[in-house]
Parts: sequence; C-alpha cells; structure tokens
Amino acid sequence: MPDAVMARSLVEAHVYLDLTVSGGSAGAEVIEVPDGWLVRAGGVEVPVSYAGEHAAREARTTFGTGRSELLDVGQWVLIGGTYASRALEGGLFHAAGPADPQRVRAVETDWTYAADAVAEALKFLPEGAAALPSEAFWTEMGRSAREAEPGRFTRAKLESDLAFYRQSLADFRRLAGSARPS
Repeated sequence: MPDAVMARSLVEAHVYLDLTVSGGSAGAEVIEVPDGWLVRAGGVEVPVSYAGEHAAREARTTFGTGRSELLDVGQWVLIGGTYASRALEGGLFHAAGPADPQRVRAVETDWTYAADAVAEALKFLPEGAAALPSEAFWTEMGRSAREAEPGRFTRAKLESDLAFYRQSLADFRRLAGSARPS
C-alpha cells in the first residue's frame, strides 16, 4: 500500500472521505490490493489493511482499534454530533409514521455511530486530563470546532455526550421494540 495515513477500518475510510471529498463517500469505490483495500473517491485514496479491518471486527469497534491518525479529535466530536442529529430526526420520523424496519435500523446505526465517534474522541484525552490537548486538533476543521465551542472538548462534556447517546439508543430500541444489546 502507498505510504499514506491508513484508516483503521473501512468505516473510518468512508467517514474520512465524507469529511474531505466533495460528494463524500457516496460514489466511493473499494479496490482490493494485496494487503487490504483502497477506498477511493474524488481523487483521494484511503488505504485500509486487512489486519486493521480484522482487528476492528474482532474488537467489535465501528471505526477501528487504537487511536485514529486520520481524523482528529475535533472531527470526531463533529461526527458524533452529526450522527446524533440524524438519529433524532430519524426517531421523529419513526414516531410520526408507520412502522418501518429500515428506518429503525438507520436510527439505531446513527445512535451507535454517534456514541462510537465520541468514544473515539475520548481516546485522545490523556489520563486524568480535564480537557483535550491542543495537539489533538491537527486539521483546520478540528481547530475551528474547538475555537467555536471549546466547552464541547472537555472530559465532562464528552462523557456526558457518550452517556446520552448510549441511553438514547437504548431508549429508542425499547420504544421501537428492537431490544438488542447496546
């Protein structure tokens, strides 16, 4: 694979493309290479190793094991908020409309991804630190998010968001009648 920052999973590669490429990952192609895949869209290629994808699946993590080198902490917090907004909107449509198993799965996935994205952000928090260090924000998007809302990047806020997203997923499953473990 090329000497590029590697995504830890196929999902992380797609999320990265969603953030960086016009049109996102909707038209991305996944090309198998000798030691993994290249996820390609809009002229950008993101390598994913077989080992990384396997580790993510074994650990049952959405975005991969270890800490991301592809997305910074500000981006993870924004991703979490985006998925949470989608889950809230989807939940409202679910409540207002007829039962739709596809919509239920979409809302569950959005709450799961919201929680998992915040868990990714927490991986950047040093032991005992109350807030995220400035070096965890290496993209313009991440730095801008921190500048606009510094209060979103504290341990207390991230832990609160994580608990809220997980509880919202559990509540939605209970109300939608799809009581799978969180």
